[in-house]
Amino acid sequence: MPEAFIVAATRTAGGRRNGRLSGWHPADLAAEVLNALVDRTSVDPAAVEDVLMGCVSQVGEQSTNVARNAVLASKLPESVPGTSIDRQCGSSQQALQFAAQAVMSGTQDLVIAAGVESMTRVPMFTSSELPRKNGLGFYMSPRVQQRYPGVEFSQFTGAEMIARKYGLKKDQLDAYALESHRRAKAATEAGKFGPEILPVRAWKQGEAASEEMHTVDEGIRFDASLEAIAGVKLLQADGVITAASASQLCDGAAGVMVASEKAVKTFNLKPLARIHHLSVMGHDPVVMLEAPIPATQAALRKAGLKIGDIDAFEVNEAFAPVPLAWLQVTGADPERLNVNGGAIALGHPLGASGAKLMTTLLNVLQQRKGRWGLQTMCEGGGMANVTIVEALR
Repeated sequence: MPEAFIVAATRTAGGRRNGRLSGWHPADLAAEVLNALVDRTSVDPAAVEDVLMGCVSQVGEQSTNVARNAVLASKLPESVPGTSIDRQCGSSQQALQFAAQAVMSGTQDLVIAAGVESMTRVPMFTSSELPRKNGLGFYMSPRVQQRYPGVEFSQFTGAEMIARKYGLKKDQLDAYALESHRRAKAATEAGKFGPEILPVRAWKQGEAASEEMHTVDEGIRFDASLEAIAGVKLLQADGVITAASASQLCDGAAGVMVASEKAVKTFNLKPLARIHHLSVMGHDPVVMLEAPIPATQAALRKAGLKIGDIDAFEVNEAFAPVPLAWLQVTGADPERLNVNGGAIALGHPLGASGAKLMTTLLNVLQQRKGRWGLQTMCEGGGMANVTIVEALR
């Protein structure tokens, strides 16, 4: 079977909601990533055969196929198509896997997998709640409600259920959240994010674009303390999770370019990594966020690897119980997990997070001279993608 290689990867630094990226139309922000991938590889833009773009809230400025609109806002020619993908938080990880499958099948040689989400301009839940409030229905059909009576799927409820199931207490979640900020702070101050971040102009909504470049993840609390984190109000009165132990709302875009061996030779590309394994798994939609655990176990079996073989992990920090439960069950080395912090500190731009995490994972493997990297994330509806890459030098 033909192999698929990642030949370029980049991401914007995260922007807080109403922050330094809030002035960007999401299609234009995504176009910056597409342009950067072409520039970094020096490929003929017309040689890109498709753009697959993850996006969760496909409404308003992110509607009407944001992938195609990003292509039209970029330097790519009109001949390059684009399609938008929604696998909830795993949307751009799925975009990467679809791109790899296209290359591995031999049907395409050069594909961009990307993601974008402006959680400022298109707030979370807009695509479901706006129609619901205006009498246009809700996504839970009668048959779904019959199968799950009295249940309205909720990631917040799922996170609390995981914490209870795995015996995770609030002080553990708070300590994990603090560590996420500490790692992100240390990585930023050491310049470790430099190779992966694409500088774009800072631009606040309602203001003119700044001449200043946005290069630092805006969500990092450089003065974070356990006392401050512990003092944040609980999201549920009888729960253990607070906004401080949950991922931050975030504006951002990210992307990777996937190439066949033929394209690598044609364009004289230097692969960053080879796609070794890709899979996706469905799980309990009520608990919802637990799927990365069995998905990781299944992926390692299929890949012929053990947890100790993996040099670096990126497990999305949607809520602190997710990576903590994952660590508890898999027995992975916590020093190899989210080594530069995660979404609690860096932000979770929904549809962009999959490509964002892969960009970071590749950078970590390069800096640590690691071989194997594994990425997974929980997804709405109770699913999880797993991608395993082999770093190349």
